[in-house]
Amino acid sequence: MQIDTLIEHVKVFNSYEKSFKTANVAIKDGRFMYIGEKDTSYFQAEHHVKGHGYYMVPGLIDIHLHIESTMVTPATFSDALMKNGVTTIVPEPHEMANVFGVKGVTEMIEASKQCEVDMFYSIPSSVPATSMETTGGSIEIEDIDHLMTLDQIICLGEIMNYVDVISEGDNKTKQLLKHMRTHYPETIIEGHVPKLLDTDLHRMIFAGVDSDHTHQTIEGMKARIEAGMFIEIQEKSMTPEVIEYLCEHDVSEHFCFITDDVMADALEEKGHLNHIVKKAMSMGMKAEDVIYASTYTPAKRMKLQDRGVIAPGKIADFCLLSNLEAFELAAVYKSGVLANQNGDNKVGERQFPEDFYKSVQLEPLTSEDFDVHVNKEDGTCTARIMKVQDGSTFTAEVHESIDVQDGLLQWQDTEHLLIATFERYGKGGTRAHGLITGDIIKHGAVATTYSHDNHNLLVVGENIEDMKQAANEVISMQGGICVVWEGKVQARVPLPVGGILTEEPLEQLAAQVRQLCVALRELGYKHYNPIMSMSTLSLPVSPALKITDHGLIDVNAGKVVPLIVEKV
Repeated sequence: MQIDTLIEHVKVFNSYEKSFKTANVAIKDGRFMYIGEKDTSYFQAEHHVKGHGYYMVPGLIDIHLHIESTMVTPATFSDALMKNGVTTIVPEPHEMANVFGVKGVTEMIEASKQCEVDMFYSIPSSVPATSMETTGGSIEIEDIDHLMTLDQIICLGEIMNYVDVISEGDNKTKQLLKHMRTHYPETIIEGHVPKLLDTDLHRMIFAGVDSDHTHQTIEGMKARIEAGMFIEIQEKSMTPEVIEYLCEHDVSEHFCFITDDVMADALEEKGHLNHIVKKAMSMGMKAEDVIYASTYTPAKRMKLQDRGVIAPGKIADFCLLSNLEAFELAAVYKSGVLANQNGDNKVGERQFPEDFYKSVQLEPLTSEDFDVHVNKEDGTCTARIMKVQDGSTFTAEVHESIDVQDGLLQWQDTEHLLIATFERYGKGGTRAHGLITGDIIKHGAVATTYSHDNHNLLVVGENIEDMKQAANEVISMQGGICVVWEGKVQARVPLPVGGILTEEPLEQLAAQVRQLCVALRELGYKHYNPIMSMSTLSLPVSPALKITDHGLIDVNAGKVVPLIVEKV
């Protein structure tokens, strides 16, 4: 029988039995045709691969991630994924949608079509996530109806505004979920359900949200699985207790591993989903169970029935491992072909419409733009202050007395820093100012348009001149991140595509990101991931106190609150 490729005497992972068995594997027309004992006496193959000493596992599948978190285009991302054994992903272009609306989604899909990795998309469901911020675009119900007609769309992305879902009364999130249940009842709905338990958790599931990828505890994970929710385990949930629970309980059908957000330097240095696989194995989970949770269950969750398994008729996406326990990749195949031989990835080339490179509609800022005006007489007032905490993207709210002189808050006389955000889409120029403290920079300033989810211009600093310079550097770059200290640029990351992506090679971006992190830490930032910490200071669905162009946001209460605390 004529076939394309025969891989001989390889240890094949059988997902249905969760075991390895030595076999010959025949591939024809990009799919597995046969796994068994028949050899060259039966098959005539164009290509022969000696599999002795290798393990064959399905290509890794990541069903929850944001390409924009790596700040690269789909082409660059695809190249990096293939090198790390990831052959299928389900990205949610939530950030591009916040900048460009439905056009951001469709252009990301278009940019993915020539990528070697298969990219099936989830529709960003929460754009904007709240009504307390100004974004460049939005995703409305009519947009979802349009996107649902596209072949590349396979699910509704994470419902982020859980406060709306569990609150009384009608709102956009509830209307959206009702629309999906009515018109697309078979469509998967992904969730963002941090810390919710008992009635609140069950109300989310009742509304149609039946997965969670946020930071897991044993209590929360057990409650979710018992209620029928699918768990997506990202690295920050991989505590010894969580891994032990997953190993000791029969829950393999109810969870998978995902990455969610991977910074460019981490992608280059550690890898992608394969890094999660290695870590799970090193923490004591059986290799067979880790592979199952990185291939079979994610495919099953997303109803991708043609992959995630080495079996007749399935797409021949697979990895050859030279060492199973270390998950050492010897080769990666996509549709039966050695990876990077059938792609046309356009790394470094312009891949988006011209307006995607002109999204920062801000004039250069002046020193006066950073003045904090308060309607108070000279004296002191009590101010809300955002406190950054290492180890978390959550912040705390603290109150302290600050002097007022000539109607201006004298924050420079305190240990606290100024945080300001400026609407950058040409939609009215709204802005807000606040104070920030904790595990943040102690000197200089940092400015960025990579600020979730609205991606307005966010600036933090201990003096106005450095803040102004950092902000204007970012404006002149048409987006990105810049660190300034004593009038000198310490690090910069240009992100000209929508103010959040670059088309430069991963290696170049990773070097810039490393330099940026060094600069932030040298200025006093103590966070384990300073870029992610900085970018979520404007995320109004992440507790507890954040800032948008509408003002300070009490996330748990779901409302804008004043900088000055009024005495009762």
